Amino acid sequence: MKIRHGVLIVVALLAGAVAAHADDAGKTASGVRYHGGDEILLQGFHWNSTRVKPGGWYAELKGRAAQIAADGFTAVWMPPPWRDTSSWKDDAKGTSGGGEGYFWKDFDKNSGYGTDADLRAAVAALNGAHVKPVFDIVPNHRDAKAEGSTLSIPAGKGRLRIDSCDGRPCDDGDPFMDGSSDLNLANAENEAMFAAELKLLHDTYGAGGFRFDFVRGYAARHVDDLMKGSDDSGFCVGEFWKGPSEFPEGDPNRSKSWQDLLMAWSDQAKCTVFDFALKERMQNGSVPDWRYGLNGNPQRSWREVATTFVDNHDTGYSPGSYGGQHHWALRPDRLRMAYAFILTTPGTPTVYWPDMYEGATPTPLHDYLRRLITIRRDAGVRAGSDVSFNTDQGGLVARVTGTRQTVVVALDSRLTEPRVISDQSFVPALEDDGGKVRIWESGAVTPVDVNFRCDKGETTKGRSVYVVGGSKELGLWKLEDAVKLEPATYPTWKGTVSMAPAFATAWKCVIRDETGTPDALKATATWEPGDNNEVTPAAGASTEGSF
Repeated sequence: MKIRHGVLIVVALLAGAVAAHADDAGKTASGVRYHGGDEILLQGFHWNSTRVKPGGWYAELKGRAAQIAADGFTAVWMPPPWRDTSSWKDDAKGTSGGGEGYFWKDFDKNSGYGTDADLRAAVAALNGAHVKPVFDIVPNHRDAKAEGSTLSIPAGKGRLRIDSCDGRPCDDGDPFMDGSSDLNLANAENEAMFAAELKLLHDTYGAGGFRFDFVRGYAARHVDDLMKGSDDSGFCVGEFWKGPSEFPEGDPNRSKSWQDLLMAWSDQAKCTVFDFALKERMQNGSVPDWRYGLNGNPQRSWREVATTFVDNHDTGYSPGSYGGQHHWALRPDRLRMAYAFILTTPGTPTVYWPDMYEGATPTPLHDYLRRLITIRRDAGVRAGSDVSFNTDQGGLVARVTGTRQTVVVALDSRLTEPRVISDQSFVPALEDDGGKVRIWESGAVTPVDVNFRCDKGETTKGRSVYVVGGSKELGLWKLEDAVKLEPATYPTWKGTVSMAPAFATAWKCVIRDETGTPDALKATATWEPGDNNEVTPAAGASTEGSF
């Protein structure tokens, strides 16, 4: 929860096998609970879930459990399970909320998402589909003034931030809003209370992990303690949404990077952390800058603790009232590229519910996201996988080494041929977003014959018609490496070129001298007029141009 305010970088290699579903329980070498690093997370709700489907959201999760598993997800980030009867609305700002669980009043599981029984049924369905439920936990603050609460935390005993501890607020973190609703997690009674509740959620309700809300509000060590007492081998992730500029003047953290702050929290909490370093670059940087997220760090120990995301219930839009919160929503024109990036690169990726599901019909992104997930799983890309970035092809180009395949992803880049940056053999996997997304996966290449024809190629002695284009077989636009055609029926020229299967490849006819230096060939070449031609190399493909 956010406080409401109106040429290569080479990294380490990850080895190991990937199960059909993420079930490699384990920690990183430094003890961070990332459950083996092979999770693919779905945020199982949005800001308006309790309003668009009052009391019926758990039933929605139960009904979709099999589909969620079939779409490739291994874990679902569940909404906060505790009863929340709060309500607020700000017409001037166009926002509203309450009832989502982020201002809960007690541990009663009958909430705006459904009944206690509905929650148990949803969790049972997910676990039955081998999808682990990750419960959202909000230990920093609660609605203490709500009527009918079964939980009493008296003032004056050091359990509330507003109590006095040696003349200072009783807390070891930042306040939520004005801090009047904050609990003091440093208090032994409070920590014991939450430890018992998390153990109950794990042992009785089937939680497979926890997401910790607003972790800037309490010391990271409390998260580690709570996990030790409830599910020490489970998956966990924290929301540390605090940039360097939010620290006061004179604080050393003010001069640190987003990555530094995230890693410092993870080191102490022993949990993964949402990659707000990447989110900040997605919001404020260029596409090539996305390599500066935590998930692109040169050190494996940093990459593997990153839980990546594009948007969530706080940052993004939601169906229903006012379009949700959308505090920091990604530009729509970058959405497909952003998902391609997080789903093919290191870190634990998270997909936002409204991007994947909405009503009975698939969302416009559903099939695309499912394909990206399949590419990730087939390649064996994990949280700590080896990644390198090439800066010579424009946009962002990443080469990711999975346990079974290597993946090359090019975003908003002129790269159309991965052999330009690697000697490894690659086959096309996915092209999308008007060519802004191109993905290849390693594999054996079987060349195909492509037939070229150039009409009206009238030449003089010592000059012939050639084809040149954006693949290695067509010379990579170098005139000296162009492929000569034959005058089959002059002035029509034809030829067959053996090419590797690829996405649409640009090419042109050109008349040039049969010999000469590169500069001389350029100076005397006669190019086919108009836009480039395109051909998708496939067996028996034919393509033609004309002067």
